[in-house]
Amino acid sequence: MKKYIPRIADIMIIRALKSSGAVLVEGPKWCGKTSTARHLCQSYLYMQDPDQRSNYMKIAESKPSLLLRGKTPRLIDEWQIAPVLWDSVRHEVDLRAELGQFILTGSAVPILDENITHTGTGRFSRVKMRTMSLYESNESNGSISLSELFNQETDAASITDLDIEKIAQIIVRGGWPATVVNTYEDASKPVLDYLDSIINIDISRVDGIEKNPQKVAVLLKSIARNISTEASIETLRRDMEGNEQNSVSQPTVLSYLNALQRIFVIEDLEAWNPSIRSKTPLRSSSKRHFIDPSIACAALGINASKLLMDFNTFGYLFESLCIRDLRIYADYLDGKVYHYRDKSNLECDAIIVLRDGRWGAIEIKMGPNEFELAAENLFKLKERIDSDKMQKPSFLMILTATGFGYTREDGIHVVPIGCLKW
Repeated sequence: MKKYIPRIADIMIIRALKSSGAVLVEGPKWCGKTSTARHLCQSYLYMQDPDQRSNYMKIAESKPSLLLRGKTPRLIDEWQIAPVLWDSVRHEVDLRAELGQFILTGSAVPILDENITHTGTGRFSRVKMRTMSLYESNESNGSISLSELFNQETDAASITDLDIEKIAQIIVRGGWPATVVNTYEDASKPVLDYLDSIINIDISRVDGIEKNPQKVAVLLKSIARNISTEASIETLRRDMEGNEQNSVSQPTVLSYLNALQRIFVIEDLEAWNPSIRSKTPLRSSSKRHFIDPSIACAALGINASKLLMDFNTFGYLFESLCIRDLRIYADYLDGKVYHYRDKSNLECDAIIVLRDGRWGAIEIKMGPNEFELAAENLFKLKERIDSDKMQKPSFLMILTATGFGYTREDGIHVVPIGCLKW
């Protein structure tokens, strides 16, 4: 058996089990949900077990409570295969009136039907798992803590051993647990297989509606080309339509995007809507992102060598890598990541907002030649926020690819992604 690699989600699930009767762990296939939940549970039920699935489904139809028997916390893996288990778990939690009873994992959001009659409010906590951050894959040394930055307890002094070549390899490989233990050369093939599964099976299976694999492939490629941008639905629609005479409607594009969201393949970055001093309107479009940048590389047919020859694409994919890690770290801190842009085109790549109102602004830049412009944008944003209605930023950061971390004379922290942790 392979050695288990600790995840940040371990802490989040343990924390959730102490406050709720059941914990729902959601995320894309292959991101490590089952391994993590199996590591934390005392008994388990694998709904996808081919030897037992038929039997489990019959039990779920007749007396689902039988499937819930076992030491707690009990893992119900891929519960959405039998949606009736949701209400069964919720009911059992009510009956037992105890915390930490169940862990449910799911790689698809099921369609609400007659088998799900209750949202689970008050019974379930939700934990979202993504692929592994660089800190989890042991490629960030974790010398700079995002938590300490929010508490203003660090000066950002650090150094990373990651270079541009290794970052290119990491982007192509992704943070999939099965690939981080492989050599970089061997790691891209599983991602291509994962992409094929999305195109030909998963996207149609999630809602039972058959989708054109060629259109799905073109849509994924379009999202990849527009990664880290605010590409409109119309832009994606035109790409899907191509030169064919048969038109593609916007509702069709939206239905495909919805299916991709429900299997946790895409995760767009919402726009931040703070209180600002001026009357400059804010833009509300989300930025396009995959759950992991390796999916974009697979869709575009890019390997690390090609990425190093195209620094424009490299920059967008590096930003997506950083957003993935920031989301993982922010989740641990009970925060959320946004982007900012207003009608004057002042923008900021990432805003982390914590539940208690603290926030930090981050510009993502590949190298030092872009630092001065990034610093200028960060200070413009700081001045634009109405500090009478909102807290001042806990920190301003330039998140970069390589080199060393430090705090500039103007107070902005320069942090390599290979030094950051939660």
